[in-house]
Amino acid sequence: MIEEQSGRGKQWLESLLQFMGLPAQVQIGKVEHSDVDACWLIIDETKLSQEQINILIGEKGEGIDAIQYLANTLLNLGTESENQMAFTVELNGYRIKRQAELMALAKEVAQQVRQTGQEVEMKALSSAERRQIHTFLKDAEDLETESRGQEPDRRLIVRLR
Repeated sequence: MIEEQSGRGKQWLESLLQFMGLPAQVQIGKVEHSDVDACWLIIDETKLSQEQINILIGEKGEGIDAIQYLANTLLNLGTESENQMAFTVELNGYRIKRQAELMALAKEVAQQVRQTGQEVEMKALSSAERRQIHTFLKDAEDLETESRGQEPDRRLIVRLR
């Protein structure tokens, strides 16, 4: 089932890139230590120009976030929640770099909350980024996270339990 879903994801993303006139192939990467079925769809940038890479990633990752949102929405359509797969679209190391930035931000905010005892409202993050921070901090016994508000002004709150 997982290989079938991953293959569908690869095929879908390659078709999307082809429709966009981009000659890129997609590799499948698996997440070893995840509590959900997860798959990384890694766009091979070797045949893309730097301009094409920049357009796909977009300003502040908006392009790659939109592609990832479409992948998760369309590829899980009609699939029961327990059988859904979380797709991450990667290009040119963007996600790995952003994940490291988010981990550092989560640690910084956690330290601030612990030192002050005050809840912290984080800056605007995409839903995928908020979910990553939730995941990073879920094992902290003294902290809890909550998303508040409505898109596009939804914010992540970190506070003491």
